[in-house]
Amino acid sequence: MKDLSELLESASVRELRGPAHVGIGSLTYDSRTVVPGACFFAVVGTQCDGHGFIPAAVEKGAVAVICQRLPETLAEGVAYVVVEDSAGTMADMAAAFYDFPSRQLKLVGITGTNGKTTTATLLFDLVRALGHKAGLISTVIYRIDERTVESTHTTPDSIRLNAMMREMVDAGCEYCFMECSSHAIVQERTRGLHFAGGLFSNITHDHLDYHKTFAAYIRAKQLFFDALPAEAFALTNIDDRNGRVMVQNTRARVSTCSLRSVADFCCKIVEQHLDGMLLRLDGREVWTALTGRFNAYNLLTVYGAARLLGFDRDEVLRVLSALRPVSGRFEVIRAADGTTAVVDYAHTPDALENVIRTIEEIRTPSQQLIVVCGCGGDRDRTKRPEMAAIAVKYASTAVFTSDNPRHESPAAILDEMVAGLDPAVRYLRIVDRAEAIRTAVMLAQPGDILLIAGKGHETYQIVGDEKHHFDDREEVRKAFDMLNEKLKMKN
Repeated sequence: MKDLSELLESASVRELRGPAHVGIGSLTYDSRTVVPGACFFAVVGTQCDGHGFIPAAVEKGAVAVICQRLPETLAEGVAYVVVEDSAGTMADMAAAFYDFPSRQLKLVGITGTNGKTTTATLLFDLVRALGHKAGLISTVIYRIDERTVESTHTTPDSIRLNAMMREMVDAGCEYCFMECSSHAIVQERTRGLHFAGGLFSNITHDHLDYHKTFAAYIRAKQLFFDALPAEAFALTNIDDRNGRVMVQNTRARVSTCSLRSVADFCCKIVEQHLDGMLLRLDGREVWTALTGRFNAYNLLTVYGAARLLGFDRDEVLRVLSALRPVSGRFEVIRAADGTTAVVDYAHTPDALENVIRTIEEIRTPSQQLIVVCGCGGDRDRTKRPEMAAIAVKYASTAVFTSDNPRHESPAAILDEMVAGLDPAVRYLRIVDRAEAIRTAVMLAQPGDILLIAGKGHETYQIVGDEKHHFDDREEVRKAFDMLNEKLKMKN
């Protein structure tokens, strides 16, 4: 229980109606989760305005309301606090409510378009392998040392963030690695957190449905580095043309990493295969079970971050060589006839091209590449024709299919994907994703490579407002089993 006045110490209060001293037992911005003694935040969101739910929150027992404008009717005994920005105030108050847990952790944030999940997860695995307790906040999963929590967002809301970090501190965690999405940054979910370091991977066109322009998207990422304290470090990929832009206004100590030029941390790919690659990292050769240029960047960033956190070079390199790929990121599944499927989360044009180029560097002229991909509904529509163009550019056969259509027609999404393709280009359109995967497997000859892109670790399809169980890896294995049965019957 915290006193409201204590939680408001860092807030910019415009007006207070009602008692200044009330005991706060919980925080929420969702009126459905209000319990007696709660503080309710009326947040103006992209879908709805929390001010409309103030009466419901008060009726359920909220003793304080943080809002940007007062409701018409004020309940007796309830504190109504008018602020400039409810979301930002919620972040500040959440940090205070949970006794500023991020200050008791070495918190490292990772932002960029691609590579966030892999980098955060590998850092978590590395630090734990070096004998330290850590937390992880990622698209795939949340971890409080050994305990697993279901992931709902790439970066959860500020209340949940601080609550989880408090659990991490109480569990003895020393480190926390978290993805910082552009949505979370501009919605101030990361406000009030004390970062020990920030990492920038890369930036390409994505989320323009939300940010509207690429410049606004870049600015959203840049805001994260602008907010880093002077005692923090900022590690940026200078091979990305916006790598230096990200850190141009930061107060943090800037370090650089590169696969192509002189930097504080450098790496070179010596050789690569579907099951791994050999790197020359900081002057040492290291074999890793991850493959692809994009993973070389991820591993280089992990190495640089670990060194900036103070870990020994030789120990970091030893553990790096033992790290395993992240679920659904270039995950390799093999059939008995030598056909290989690669399941990857690539859902942006840049990510798709990176994965395909990796396969192109590895495959032999006799191996076909069959690509299965789609585009999600209710998301950035500008990338749909780009995704299709990349698939047909490299693939022997491209199969376009459904990928979390949400509230859009899957067929209409495919129409937008193929709209700009040359009429002479051959491709398949199969709306049913399971059927598309089966078809790709049946088209493959022994030894060919299939890329199943877009969903990776996800175990669901979102149709309308409902999630239906669907796992690309399961569907690939089922299709391979069917293929194996046919081969047995022939023999």
